[in-house]
Amino acid sequence: MANGTIAFDTLQTSDAVNTGTSKTLDTSYVVNGSIKVWVHFEGDASGAAAVDSFNVSAMTDNGTGDYTITINNDMTNASYCFTTGVEQNTGQNTNNYGSKHNTTQTTGAITMSGGHEGGTLDYAEYCVMIAGDIA
Repeated sequence: MANGTIAFDTLQTSDAVNTGTSKTLDTSYVVNGSIKVWVHFEGDASGAAAVDSFNVSAMTDNGTGDYTITINNDMTNASYCFTTGVEQNTGQNTNNYGSKHNTTQTTGAITMSGGHEGGTLDYAEYCVMIAGDIA
C-alpha cells in the first residue's frame, strides 16, 4: 500500500446539531495551534514514570523534584511555550505546592523542577504541555 499526501488549507464541517450551519477552520490552526508535547508522569521516590504522553521519548529523574523530558520530534527553537501542573503528595499543606519555572529549554528537551517554599520536592504527579513549532 502506498502512502500519499493530502493537501488542503481549510477544514469544513456541518454543525447541524448545535447551530444548523457549516463551520470552517484554517488548517494553520491545526498545525500551529496544537499542543506538540504533553506528558503526565509520577514524580514520587520511584523516579519519573510516565503515566501517558505524546511526543516524549524519555524521562530522566535528576534528583529530588528535578526532571528532564526528552522530546521525540524536536521543536524548531528553544523559545516554545510550556505550562506545568502538579498534584501534591498526601498529607502536604494544600497552600504550599506549585511548580517552579526553574527550567532549561533546548529544542530537544526541557528540564524542570517542582518547588515548595523555596525548595524542591517530589510531587505525586506532574503534567507538562508544550506548544510551539516542531522542526
